[in-house]
Formats: sequence, C-alpha cells, structure tokens
Amino acid sequence: MERYQDIFDFIIRQETSYAKHIKLPTGKMWSMKDHINRSALYRDSDIVGEKDKFTPIKNITRPILNLQYRTEDIDVKDVQLYVDDSAKYHLSFLVKKYHDDVFVVEHDLDTYFDQLNQSRVDFGAGLSKSLSSPLPETVPLQSIAFCDQRDILSRPIGLKHSYSPDELMGMASKGWGDSSKGATASLRDVIRLSRENPRDGVSEGDIEIYEVHGNVPKRFATPSDDSEEYETRLFICCFYQKKDSMEKTGITLYSALETESPFKLVKRDPIYGRALGFGGAEELYEAQVWITYAMIRELHMLDSASKTILKASGAASATIANKNNINNLENNQIIDVGEGDLSQVDTFPRNIKLFDNSVAAWETHAQQMGAANDSIMGEKPSAGTPFKLQELVTAESHGLHDYRRGQFAKHLEEIYRDWIIPHIEKKICQGATFLSELSLEELQYVTEALVTNEANRMIKSMVLSGEDVTPEMVEEHKLKVAENFKKKGTKHFIEILKGEFKGATLGVKINIAGKQKNLAARVDKLTNIVRTVMAAPQLLSTPAMANIFNQIIEASGLDPVDFSNFEVPPPPEAAQPPQTPPQPLALSVGARANG
Repeated sequence: MERYQDIFDFIIRQETSYAKHIKLPTGKMWSMKDHINRSALYRDSDIVGEKDKFTPIKNITRPILNLQYRTEDIDVKDVQLYVDDSAKYHLSFLVKKYHDDVFVVEHDLDTYFDQLNQSRVDFGAGLSKSLSSPLPETVPLQSIAFCDQRDILSRPIGLKHSYSPDELMGMASKGWGDSSKGATASLRDVIRLSRENPRDGVSEGDIEIYEVHGNVPKRFATPSDDSEEYETRLFICCFYQKKDSMEKTGITLYSALETESPFKLVKRDPIYGRALGFGGAEELYEAQVWITYAMIRELHMLDSASKTILKASGAASATIANKNNINNLENNQIIDVGEGDLSQVDTFPRNIKLFDNSVAAWETHAQQMGAANDSIMGEKPSAGTPFKLQELVTAESHGLHDYRRGQFAKHLEEIYRDWIIPHIEKKICQGATFLSELSLEELQYVTEALVTNEANRMIKSMVLSGEDVTPEMVEEHKLKVAENFKKKGTKHFIEILKGEFKGATLGVKINIAGKQKNLAARVDKLTNIVRTVMAAPQLLSTPAMANIFNQIIEASGLDPVDFSNFEVPPPPEAAQPPQTPPQPLALSVGARANG
C-alpha cells in the first residue's frame, strides 16, 4: 500500500475504503456502512433506494425492535454497588443510596443505558466512549467515518461530527484551536474559511469535524520525525475547499497522546469475521423486503380494481369505442350503441388474497426471528387457549431476551468498573449530604442499626455513671428510639462523612433477575406460596418437606432468603374427648349380701 503522506491523507483514504465491501469468511460480501444505513431505513419506515408517495410501507421491523428495547433493557435500579471489603461492607448501604438518589439523577444514566441498548438491538453493536465527565456517551454508529470493518477497535477509528460556529467556539475550553495543543489554525480561522468556501451538500454554518483515535505514525503529529515508529494519539481535524478547486486542505485543531482506548464495544449475537453482530433489524431484512413487495403489488391491484373499464362488442364496436366516453354522461342518461353492445370489464382483484396470505406468513416469520410471539407482543391469545399454557409460552418467549440481557449486563458492569466507579469513589471521599427516600426494607435495616447503636450508647453512659442497667430498661429505650425514628417518615437526610470511604474499594453487580419486571406474575407466585403455607404450615417443620418448599420457591424465580424468617407455628393441641365424671358404683342388695 502506498505510504500515507499525513493525517489528512490518512483520513481521506480511510473514509473511501470504509465505503467499500469486504469479503467475510463465508465468502459473502458485506459493508458495515450499508448495513447501518439499511437497518436505520427499515427501522424508520423507509426503503433502500428511491421512495415516492405511492410506495406503501407496512413496517413490521419497528414493533419488534420496540419489544426488544423493553425486554432487554437494564434499569439503573438493577445496578447494585457495594463495598468490596469485609471490614467496611456495612457502608454499602450509603454507596447504594448515593448512586441511586444523587449520581444517577445528576448524570442521567438511564438515558445512556437506553441509547446503548437501542444501538445494540438495531445494528448488532453498541459503542461507548469515555469522557472527562463521569458519564460515558453512546457513539451513534452512523457517525463513524471509518474503522476496521472486521474489528472496530483493532485499528484507528474516525468519527465525523457537524458543529455550528457557536458549538465550535465552545470547544476552546478543551484546547481546540490552541497552537500549543497541535492546532495549525484557530477556531475563528476555521469558521471564517467555512463561510468563505461553502461546500456542496453542506448547510451553511455547518463545519464537519473529524475525530480520529488510534495507533498512527509519529510523523502525523511531528512531520520532522522519520523513525517510522507508531504512537496512539487523538486528532481533531477538519477540511476546507476553495472555490473552483477540487483539492481539500486539512487543518489540525487538536492533537494529544492517548494512554488507552476511550472506546468499549458490546455486540449482540456476534458473527465471526465482521465488526457488528446480528442486529435486530437485520434479522427482519427478508421479511420486510417481501412484505413491502407484496404491499406494492396489492396497491397495483387496487388501482386496477378502482377503474371502470367498458368494452364494446358487435358490428359497431369501433364506432362506439371512438365516440362514446362516459365521463361526460349524466346519471341515468341513455346512449345509443347502434348495432353494438356496451358492458363493463371485470377488474376484480382475485389474486389479492395470495398476497394477503404472503404478508401474514412473512409477519409470522418475522415474529419467530425476533422472539416476539403474540403473547409477548400483548396480543390476545386464540379462543380456547388455556391460561397456564399462555403463561408458559410467554415465559419461554422471554428466554432469549433474558439471555441477551445477561450479556448486556456484563458489559455494563465492565463500564462501571473501568469508567464510572472511579468517579463515584472520588466524589464520596469528599463527603456528601443528600435527601433520600427509604424503602420498607431499608427503613427496617436503618431502624435496627439505629436502635442497636443508641442502646449501646445508653448502656455505656449508665455503666460509666455507676448506674445499674436492667434488660427491661434497655428494651424500653429501644422501643422509644424506634418509635421516634418511625415518626419521621420515609424521607431522611443521609450524610457521608469526608474520608469515610478512604481506602474502600467499590464493586458492582447488576441484578438481571428483574424483580421489578412483570409485577403481576410475581404477585401471583407470592399469593400461591402464601396459600400453600396457610393450608398446611406444619408440613414445613419436616426437613424433607421444607427442602421441597425451597425448591418450589427457587423454581418460581423467587429468592428463598426472603422466606428465611418464616416461623412454623406450633401444631394445635389435639382435641380431647369430653371426660364423663366417674359414677358411683350402684350395687344391688343381693350383690351386697353375696359380697
């Protein structure tokens, strides 16, 4: 390959190469750029190529993608931060509350989760980029100007952005346009050049910026370097083109070394040999194409059926066809057809049912590909379907989506460990005070801890004062502390002391069991368990039956720990038959005499 002259030559040639197809290990040709564009078009009710107002689109892609967004979503409440230190594990409660009530709200993590999940579902991959702020950003795959189509992160990657003049000037705070940061022109110069040399196809005021990350020759940043060694750098570049000239001139706005890649990639159903996995839109390509084809053919049939066509027959048919036009006839007007006959041609679309059947068959196929049967889509089951069968089918339909949620959760755990937790650790070590609303379980935990702490404080104070401490006094004090605390309600100010978490290591686990999902089904399971226990609670006192009960709970998707405090009531005493008082023995006179 010809040697790249500079970073600008590298960008131009790489962008051209990215538009070409590559050969996959299967022998098929594939283009990442075409894949992304086609997936976006089908998702947004469009087609590849020209589309006019007479192109009917029945979008079967969007509803199934919407289903996958919901079923494979990770909620920020599923993220469980904890202190990974046995000596300081009790501080996990404070970390969790700070994360849920402060960090998530300030940085809108929920939106980041949703955007990354949607990209992963739509295109087969989601790309994240770390920033100077605690919150990463989701990189729109449409913004990629070039990358390795077999492995996005294995070679340099370029992103293309569009900035308005005001937005570009705002980047001065990050060092853009600063000659000490490698800039070859100021931001004002770039804005002036963009106005003096507008480009075709680009709106006035839009300035295209290339953001390039990766391992490149050192001479790209230092033209005098002839070592042919490589280094990992970030370049911010743009181009301008003078009027009446085809030559592009490059400008560097910023350049700096990078110690590690700012990107992380998550794939959905990886495919060997290509950069993106099997996307949700891609698995519906065939169904969407043929449904659109059938809809176009149906439109043509309906157009034909909507026309009234007359036929003339007989000796004067030619004369009738040439001279008579029903457009100008009045209603019920009588016309003379001479020696001929005039009748309507049958244009009924008899074959339209075949296309209806084809559309229905492709829709069924699409639902199977997307694991989106009628029950999970919210459609009513067929008449006569047993409730338990419907419940089983729905549960099985979630199986594939739950599997993918697990993969997505592992990726988010990695992002938390590498990018987000360091920011949280730094922040909480500075101390924080915030208002939080406690759940019932959290309120019980805090109450128990507070009561124990206050009781110990009272005992210590009385012992040091030489007073006698009785168990009754301790219990009375505990009840009083608990009662006063509960009067304050569920909202409390929580304070993290400065330096309290110094040296503590945070861990993260994402709960994908989804306790907050499908609440109706969860309530139904809990109700059945309560009925079982109430029907025969004494059975749980038998170890074998208690083991079976735990297995039932686990098979229901519930946590046996939640039922660990259940106490089996003592069996009621067996009712004794009424005792009749002893009767005095009546002896006859004869018996007494015989005795």
